[in-house]
Amino acid sequence: MFRRFIGIFFVLCTLALVTLSAIPVAAQTAKAEKPPLYTYVSEWVIPRAMWADYAKLATSYDEMMAKAVADGTIVAFGSYEVLNHQEGQATHGSWFSASSMANLIKELEVRRATARATDAILAASKHWDLVLVSRDYNDHSGTFKNAYLRVGNWGYKAGASDPDGKIMKATIVAMLEKLLADGALHGYQIAEEAVHSADPDRFHVAITTNGAEGIDKFYAALEAAEKANPAAWAGYDSLLESKGHRDFLAHVTTMTHK
Repeated sequence: MFRRFIGIFFVLCTLALVTLSAIPVAAQTAKAEKPPLYTYVSEWVIPRAMWADYAKLATSYDEMMAKAVADGTIVAFGSYEVLNHQEGQATHGSWFSASSMANLIKELEVRRATARATDAILAASKHWDLVLVSRDYNDHSGTFKNAYLRVGNWGYKAGASDPDGKIMKATIVAMLEKLLADGALHGYQIAEEAVHSADPDRFHVAITTNGAEGIDKFYAALEAAEKANPAAWAGYDSLLESKGHRDFLAHVTTMTHK
């Protein structure tokens, strides 16, 4: 559930990337030109006494989203229950993705027009939305009910630059692609806000894992990658401003990707 990817030690990292990645320049350029993917995220603070009622409501929306995937309006959707609860923060959420803002808004208007949009559960709950855009993303096709969603929210360090996102693509993106190919992940996105409602110099790294085991495989892959090429990953770390960093972990009740 995002495009400006930067680094202070660019010269050092460029040398490291030559050994890190066997992906030719032409392939990297093709990745850089991947069309944007737009994602609408709704987050809710549901009173605990209403969690079961919200689950029923979410199921009705999931059925509507499945039809929108089938007719091509959207390409993906999912719903989730947050596991690491924080006071005043979201307990539940959902997302859907489209290849254009027009289709994203089209589906949003359909959703807002339903009778359930004024349901008492929603009226009783705090709520906020995000509109995200990503050019680094990939997913397995299908419907999954065993996934876990892990999202890291990061800020960029001031004054750094990474032309064409080479450092990001050769480190975190390459690692996530391998985990996806190995079956540890069902999907990933690196996204930023398309409609800024928060700090515009922040981005999200979102992964959906294949079961809880996928979380362990993600951590193990990250540790192994950093040990295998510390210089390149030092470049990746140089992109990140740790101040204000936050993570959340959620159980995905269902997710579908075309």
